[in-house]
Amino acid sequence: MKYSKKTVVVAIGVLLTLIVAISFSVGSVTPSKLRGIADRSEELKPVTIRIAWWGGDARHEYTKQVVELYEQKNEHVTIDIEEYASYDDYWKIMAPQAAAGELPDLLQIDTSYYAQYAGKQLLTDLNPYFGNEINTANINDDILKAGIYNNGNYGMTLGINVLGFQYDPEILNRMGIGHIPEGWTWDDYERIALQAQKSGVFFDDGMRPEIFFAYYLRTNGETLYNPTGTALGYEDDAFFVDFFGRLVRLVHSRATPTSEEKAAIKGFSDNYLSEGKQIGIWQWSNQYVATQQATNRTMAIAPMLGPNMKQALFLKSSMFFSIAESSKVKAEAAKFIDFWVNDIEANRLILGERGVPVSSVVQESIKPYLTAAQQQVMDYVNWAEQNSSPGDPVDPVGSAEIIDTLRELWEQMEYEQISIEEAASTFRMKANAILKLNNESSNGF
Repeated sequence: MKYSKKTVVVAIGVLLTLIVAISFSVGSVTPSKLRGIADRSEELKPVTIRIAWWGGDARHEYTKQVVELYEQKNEHVTIDIEEYASYDDYWKIMAPQAAAGELPDLLQIDTSYYAQYAGKQLLTDLNPYFGNEINTANINDDILKAGIYNNGNYGMTLGINVLGFQYDPEILNRMGIGHIPEGWTWDDYERIALQAQKSGVFFDDGMRPEIFFAYYLRTNGETLYNPTGTALGYEDDAFFVDFFGRLVRLVHSRATPTSEEKAAIKGFSDNYLSEGKQIGIWQWSNQYVATQQATNRTMAIAPMLGPNMKQALFLKSSMFFSIAESSKVKAEAAKFIDFWVNDIEANRLILGERGVPVSSVVQESIKPYLTAAQQQVMDYVNWAEQNSSPGDPVDPVGSAEIIDTLRELWEQMEYEQISIEEAASTFRMKANAILKLNNESSNGF
């Protein structure tokens, strides 16, 4: 016979009452023991946690399985799943909830929105939960520090990501290129891309401007934002001109496709990489497995460009789980975060899809369950841990708007609607204006 959670809790309460009554009659229960019994009874009260995330179908399916597993192991907990969505739609759903003070108890946060939500006191400082509800014994301190903003830590990293070039060695060989040079530079990249173009294939499909411009700046000892997030971090627009000038040359030489050509692609099944017309793609390590599966190709990962690659490369939080400041079940939500990052059975379902697990114990325990591609990712991330530098602070408030500005300017540069020099000046003016609003509570919602 199946009993409801409520029935079980009531039955336990009655049983505890009888035990306490009998124990008092024989003098075996002290006040401290009574408090312990009451505390345990309190823990079994029904709890409901609202949770939200973004992602594709595969992520949705295994996340729901992890939720069900947690409920099985914690029968007093019910987890209500918010309507999950694509990345862009997710933030459209979160914005009105944030404005109304009705965010889910547990929500997935991206680095682009992290400071905006934390800066508005919408997220809970997790420091009191680290080492308590959330076991951090097997998590590197640098990983925990990824969530620091101002004087608090408002997010638990769900996985580790590293930038790299993910490519098809077979196509590379067929084009007569042979291999990616060890310690390759930006000049090597441009030279090889032009060589691929002469063989009739695209070398890559371009670089996301906001991600790879920030990386390029780090190779030169500069940063995209200043330490306080109130202005751009670099002073010389020559960095902008050099980086985007190179990308424009590659598009115009047909070494990479145009934005219009990429927009016409409906999915992985008909993209240039799947069709053997493109050698590789620049992206985060946690996207490697899905790319390989979707393109049905055996791929490899090459490190990022130099010089000063080790200075520029960094371990990035793929995303965070954060607890809403408005939540009434913060401790229970923190326990779910602990389950996510530390439970081995749960991570056999996750298998690093949100990035390489943050727990060293979990990393080791899931190795037998990894595919060859998943093991490649873990090996690459482990290599990067020894060949990288600390990352920049979390993106400041307004960074999402700055990213949109940079993407718009890139398309204008690509189609020669604006000169690269003019784009550099325009970007500086607009970005600094946005960042001045860093601490404005009205910004963003």
